[in-house]
Amino acid sequence: MIVHIVFWRLHQTANGKSKHDNAREIKERLEALRGLPGLRRLDVGIDFAGTEQSSDVALYTEFDSREALDAYQVHPAHQEFAAFLTPLRSERRVVDYES
Repeated sequence: MIVHIVFWRLHQTANGKSKHDNAREIKERLEALRGLPGLRRLDVGIDFAGTEQSSDVALYTEFDSREALDAYQVHPAHQEFAAFLTPLRSERRVVDYES
């Protein structure tokens, strides 16, 4: 099994919306990706601590294989989400590992 974790920090405002509103929309759009081939689990969290060390949104996903993760990355639904997210984020961190 492959675990793919992503953390994003968001701009205070983007696309005419607040960071909090954008975080909620990011969560909704990510949850809509459930059911893609090879994707076993998808959880999205919005930070409530708001510390200097915090990221704003976290994504935890599990995939059947590296090939399934690769297919997810290029899937049109994921590509559409990535295009939506790019102007909203100021930072992205990712970790991929085998479990």
